[in-house]
Amino acid sequence: MPATDRRRAAEGTRGREDVAVLLVSHDGERWLPTVLEGLAGQLAPVVATVAVDTGSKDRSADLLAAAYGEEWVVREPSSTAFPAALRAGLAHLDARGVDAEWVWVLHDDASPHPEALLALLAGAADDPDAAVLGPMLREWPSLKRLLEFGVTLSGTGHRETGLERGEYDQGQYSEPKHVLAVNTAGMLVRRRVLDELGGLDDELPVFGNDLDFGWRAAAAGHRTVVVPQAVVFHAEAAHRGLRRTPLTGRHTHYQERRAALFTLLANSASRAWPLQAVRLFFGTLLRMLGFVAVRAPGQALDDLAAYVSVVAKPGELLAARRARAQARTVGREELDPLLAPRWLPYRHGLDAVSDLATALTQSATDVAERRRAAQAQADPSSFAARRTERERIEDEDVVEDTGLVARFLTNPVAVLLAVAVLALLVGARPALGHVSGPGLSPAPDRWTDWWSLHLSSWHELGLGTAVPAPPYVLPLALLATVLGASPAAAVTAVLVLAVPFSLWGAWRFLRVAGRLATPGGANRWLILWGASTYALVPVVSGAWGQGRIAPVLSAALLPWLAHAALGFADPEADRRWRAAWRTGLLLALVTCGTPLAWLVAALVGVVVVVLAFTLLPGIGRDRSAWGPPVVALAVVPVLLAPWWLPALLHGAGEGLLLDGGRWPAPAPDGWELALGRFHDLGAPWWLGVVLPVLALLALGPRRTRIPVLICWVVALLCAVVAALLGHVTLDLAALSTPPGLAFLLLTGQAALVTAVVLGALGVARPGGLLRVGAVVLAAAAAVVPVAGLAWFVVDGGDELATDQDAGIPAYMVQSSQLGPEHGILVLRGSVEDGLTYTVRRDDGVTTGEDEVLDLAGEDRGFTRLVQGLAARPTPESVDSLAARGIEYVVLPAPADGQVAAALDATAGLQQASAEDRSTRAWQVDQPLSDDQLDGGRSWLRVVLLVVQALAVLAVLVLCAPSTERGQR
Repeated sequence: MPATDRRRAAEGTRGREDVAVLLVSHDGERWLPTVLEGLAGQLAPVVATVAVDTGSKDRSADLLAAAYGEEWVVREPSSTAFPAALRAGLAHLDARGVDAEWVWVLHDDASPHPEALLALLAGAADDPDAAVLGPMLREWPSLKRLLEFGVTLSGTGHRETGLERGEYDQGQYSEPKHVLAVNTAGMLVRRRVLDELGGLDDELPVFGNDLDFGWRAAAAGHRTVVVPQAVVFHAEAAHRGLRRTPLTGRHTHYQERRAALFTLLANSASRAWPLQAVRLFFGTLLRMLGFVAVRAPGQALDDLAAYVSVVAKPGELLAARRARAQARTVGREELDPLLAPRWLPYRHGLDAVSDLATALTQSATDVAERRRAAQAQADPSSFAARRTERERIEDEDVVEDTGLVARFLTNPVAVLLAVAVLALLVGARPALGHVSGPGLSPAPDRWTDWWSLHLSSWHELGLGTAVPAPPYVLPLALLATVLGASPAAAVTAVLVLAVPFSLWGAWRFLRVAGRLATPGGANRWLILWGASTYALVPVVSGAWGQGRIAPVLSAALLPWLAHAALGFADPEADRRWRAAWRTGLLLALVTCGTPLAWLVAALVGVVVVVLAFTLLPGIGRDRSAWGPPVVALAVVPVLLAPWWLPALLHGAGEGLLLDGGRWPAPAPDGWELALGRFHDLGAPWWLGVVLPVLALLALGPRRTRIPVLICWVVALLCAVVAALLGHVTLDLAALSTPPGLAFLLLTGQAALVTAVVLGALGVARPGGLLRVGAVVLAAAAAVVPVAGLAWFVVDGGDELATDQDAGIPAYMVQSSQLGPEHGILVLRGSVEDGLTYTVRRDDGVTTGEDEVLDLAGEDRGFTRLVQGLAARPTPESVDSLAARGIEYVVLPAPADGQVAAALDATAGLQQASAEDRSTRAWQVDQPLSDDQLDGGRSWLRVVLLVVQALAVLAVLVLCAPSTERGQR
C-alpha cells in the first residue's frame, strides 16, 4: 500500500473504529521484543493495550510492564487457560473504562506487520457484515512460508488451512476470503460478538479454541473473513514444542487431537452424532496405523488417548451441544460450504503413503551415498572417487555397449559367487519335499496347525500339557502364511535358502568390518572366501544334514545381527537407536532357535557397557551411547515372553538352554568346537583344522592385531562357556540331553573367519620366500570352502528322509486324525530291557510339538497304568485308556511276546490288524473320551500373546526409517 494511501486509511479509521489490543503472554521473552516492536509500529491507532501474563518464569511480565506500564499488565497464575486469560483482559478493559468496538487478540509469539491492523480495519470497512477478521499467518522466522489463510475442520478432525505443504507467499492470495475460522493470533473481533458468544470455550484451554469460536460464530449468523493484506508472523511455539506449559504438558499432539475431536462432536449439527463418534473411533484406529507406519508410536497413543478423553465424558459433550444448539440461528446448508470437503481426508491418506515411500527411498539413497563416500575416502583411485561428469558419461556408454552379461562374465568374483550359490542350491536337493531327520520332526499337514500350536495355552498332545510352543514356531507360521503353502514347503524354503542367505549376510558384514579395520577395506576375493566359508559352517558341522532347522536359521541370521550391531558405533543418535531396534529384533529371531544367544549377548553387552563407563566416564550422561545396546537386549524378553514365562511356570525351564529340534542333540567338546563340528557329524574333521590355524597366523600383522584379538576373545569366550556347559546334563521326563551349544559353535566359527579376513588386511605385500608362503596359505585357505562345498553337493544331506510313522498301521494314522480322542498308545522295548511309551494323536509328532512333549512333565498316573497293562492288565485299565482318549495300543516290531500275550487276554481289547506280522495291535472296545485332555484356557498366555503382537508391531515400526512430515 503506498504511503499516501496508508495515511488516508489511517485518518479514515481514526475516531470511527476503536480498537483495543489484548496480548497474552507466557514465557515469551525470546519473542516479545519483536512483538512489542511490531505493535508499536502499527499505522492504525489503538485506544488501549492490555497485556495478560500467565505466570511467566522469565522476564516476560517485566517487558510488558516496561512497554505499557504496570497498570495495563494483568498477572494471572500459570494454570490460567487462554480463554480465561482473554476474559481477564476484557474485564480489565471494562475496569479501566475502555469501550472499544473491536478487540485485536495477539499471542506473545505472533509479530504483526506494521500494516496488519490497518489492513484488517480496511477489510472490515469493505465488508460491514464481517464480525471476525483474521490475518494471513506466515512462519516466523522464515517470514515467507505460509502457515494459515483461514482454517476449517475436516470430517475426521483434521485442521485444514487450504494451503499446500511448504507453500510460500508469492502474492497468489489477494482477495479476502469467507472462512469458518481464523487463528486467535491476530484475530480482530467485534466486542459485542465476543460477549454474545461467551468468549472462548474453557473446554479448549490452549488448542482448537479458534476453530470452535469460528464455528459458533458462523452458526450464530456472524461472518468470518481472512484479509490477505494483513500479515502476522507466527512462531507457533506451543504447537512446535518450543515451550511447554502446565496446560500443554509433554503431549502436544494429544491436546491438539482432543481439541479437534471435541470441536467436531460439539458443533456438529447432525442428530446422528453418536454414529459420527463411532466413525471417528475407526478413523482413530486407522490414524494410529498411519502413525505406526511412520515410526510415531507416541502420536498413535496420543490419538487413542484423545478420543477416549472426549467420549469418556458424554455429559460435558451433551452440555456443549445443547448450548450450541440454543445459539444456532443458521441452517446446516449454510455451514457446510465452510467445512472441509469430504474427499480431503482420502487425499491426506495418499499423502501419508507417499511420505512413507519417500522416507524409504531417502533412507536407501542415504545408505548408498554413505557407502560411496566411504569407498572414495578409502581408495582415492576407486570408481566412486574419480567420477567427473565426462568420465561418468563415458562409463555409462561402455556399460550400455558391453551389456550386463559381458560385465558379469568378465568379473571372476561374480562368476564364482554365482557358481557357489548354484552349488549350494544343488546340494540342498535332499531338503525338497516332506522331509524329516534326526533333528527334525515332520512338518504338520496344515499351516494353521502351527498357528494353533503357537496360540494355544493347552495342547492336546500326548496326555495333554500346558508347556508353551517353542518360539521358532511363530516365524515358521508367518513364513508358511506368507508363502501361502504347506508347512513342509516352509521347512524346505528354510533349509534350501538359509545357506545362500547367510552367505549374503556374511558378505555385507565382512565388507563393513573390513572398512572399520583398515581404510581400504577388504577386497572382493577375501570377502568371497570369508562369506562362503562361514555360510558352509551349518553344512559341514552336520546341523543341516540332520535337519536341525533352528541352528540353521540362527546361522543365516547371525551375520545380519552382527551387521546391525555395528550401527551402535554410528555417529548419529537416530541411527544408533534404529540399530538398537533392528539388533533386538534379529537377536530375538536368533534366540528363537538357539536360546543361549541371548545369554551370550547379555554377557557381552554387560562387559562392553562396564568397560565403556570405566574408560569413558562422561558416557553415562549420553543416553544415546549406552541406551541402544540395553534396548536391544531388553527387546528379546518382551518379544519372547509367551515362551519364557509359561515355560518357567510349567516346569519346562530346561528349554531355555536347549536348541530347537528333536532331542537329544549332539554336543561338541572343546576340540570339536574349534573344528566346527558336532559330535561325529558333518564333513571330515581334517577339513576344520585349516581355519583355526589361519586364525592363529592372523595375530601376526600389527596393523590389524587389535581387531583380530577381539575376534579371538569372542571365540575363546564361546569355547569357555561351551566347556562349562558341556559337563551339564538336562534330565527331562522322557530323555536326558546336554544343553544346546549350536550358537556357541556358530559364533566361534564366525569369529575365526572374521579374524582371518581382518588379519589378511594387515599383511603388507610380501616378497621372495614370503610371497611363496603367502601363496601356500592362500591355496590352503581356498581348500576350506571348495572342499566343504564339494562335500555338501555329494554327501551333505544323506540323513534327511521322508519316512515317518514307522511301525504304525496306516488306518490307525487316519483314525487318529479324526480327533484327539482317537489316540494311539505305542509301546516299545521289552519287559526285561524296559518299556517306553508314547501317545500319538492327530497327524503325529510334528515340528514344534516334539519339544512340547519332551518338556512336558511325566504323568505318573498314566505311567502306572502302562505298567499295569504290561504286567497284569485289567478291564479297569482299559476303561482308563478310553477315558484318556486312547483308541489303539500298538507294539511295533519286534513286539515283546509276554506283553502281547497279556494284552490278548484282556477284556475290552480287540486284536487289530497290522501290516507287519511282527507288529501287534489292539483296539480299545470302550466309549472314547477327551475330557481329560481339555486343560482350559490361560488368560496369562492371552495377555502375553497380545503384548507380543503389539511389541512386534512396535519394533518393526521403530526399525523403519523416520519421516520429516509434521503433524497438525
